[in-house]
Amino acid sequence: MIEKDLPEDWVVISRNANSLLFCELDLLLRALDRFFTIENLTASNDELTTRNFYDELTTARDAILRVLSILEIVIPENKKNAYWFQKFAETKYLNARDRDSFRENLYKQDNPEKGLYLLYDSFVNLKGVLADILRSGTISYMGFSNIGHMIDKEIRENRYFNPFARDINPEFDVISNAEISEIVKGLQACTYKKHVSIIFLYLFRFLRYLGFIDVAAHRTVSLHTSLIILILLRSEINTFHIYVENTIRKVTEQDLADLLNALSYQFSMESRRVFQQELRDIHRKKATPHFRGKIENSHGILKNLTEQSIVQLANYFKPGTRGEELFVSYLTKVQQSIRLREDIVVLHRFVVLIETRAGKPAERVRAFESLKNYMVYFESFTFRLLRHDDYEEFARFFSDMQAVKKETLSGEGYRKIMDKIVYFKIYLETTLRHIENRSELSGKDIDMERVENLLGQYL
Repeated sequence: MIEKDLPEDWVVISRNANSLLFCELDLLLRALDRFFTIENLTASNDELTTRNFYDELTTARDAILRVLSILEIVIPENKKNAYWFQKFAETKYLNARDRDSFRENLYKQDNPEKGLYLLYDSFVNLKGVLADILRSGTISYMGFSNIGHMIDKEIRENRYFNPFARDINPEFDVISNAEISEIVKGLQACTYKKHVSIIFLYLFRFLRYLGFIDVAAHRTVSLHTSLIILILLRSEINTFHIYVENTIRKVTEQDLADLLNALSYQFSMESRRVFQQELRDIHRKKATPHFRGKIENSHGILKNLTEQSIVQLANYFKPGTRGEELFVSYLTKVQQSIRLREDIVVLHRFVVLIETRAGKPAERVRAFESLKNYMVYFESFTFRLLRHDDYEEFARFFSDMQAVKKETLSGEGYRKIMDKIVYFKIYLETTLRHIENRSELSGKDIDMERVENLLGQYL
């Protein structure tokens, strides 16, 4: 008698068909765990016992909704129906002994199917609990922390879908670029091959995480999910920084040690820029129209930094490696400096225009509105190119200008505004001189045609 082939496990079929969703699921489970670590959040150091964590818990709730939407897709319809029927039967028809047996069988997690059901069951329950808790409007630090411990327990006790089961997960942590993969394979004789390979894996993991951030999203759930991914990256970058520092002590080649030290420093500075400047107190500013812009800028800064780091490290082992050939939207340092210089020139032109029209109320109001429109562009595309030391001054000026009302500008109140504009004009001129001194801009003139075209778009 010939035994018929058993049907393939539906979880395996679903993983093959929905590999990207399972990758996102792994990422979000990791992000939810890290989100409840208070040091990873971007709030100012105010008193924990008096702070209301309502906004933070709302963000976590929305990430949980995204997890559930993924589970709703990856679990086939007939399996979901069977699950809900079992839940109904457990409540209505099973006696205490049968109910205990049913739950014990599920908790065994002796196959991936039960692990997925248990994850689904846990997050359905969490959704209901958080909905009730959030109705209070006030969430204490201890309440927020306790919910985090509950979520952490559910995630880490899942036998098949615990993202922390391995430091490096070969299913998701891969070097997704063929050229970089070849470089790593060529390090066979190197004693530090393992360390360099892991550094590359970390960098590609960052790009994978950033790939799940929807910078064009306007829906609250998507924005909150993107924010929680950025918070995860803060934790991951800290881990990466420690690993690189430990690797430097083991590397004997001074040139490589210097490069790794430079990469570590760049991540330290840009991480500070994103989480202490760009995203600072982001949960207290979610009602502002710039919330999505903050997510977009942070994404751009970290993506650019990660791609630049991969190219720099690849060039050490294979000189001549070009970022344009590795990444679709890659900008070289020369291109970045050129664009930053030209965009600041346009910003300076707008500031001068307002200054020259200061004596004519109607004209200065029109010029000021043009400046505000240009600032939206500058925040979306150019902020990420600023040096860490310049960011604070630009951010302060932009915030001050966005807060100015038309009636203030058309009345006598405009004089105080003009004082800030004149001061910022001087700062822009100093910044431009520093940019002009960059070695990569030596002998390169400003593209005045682009400057005039960009200026004309907003006048």
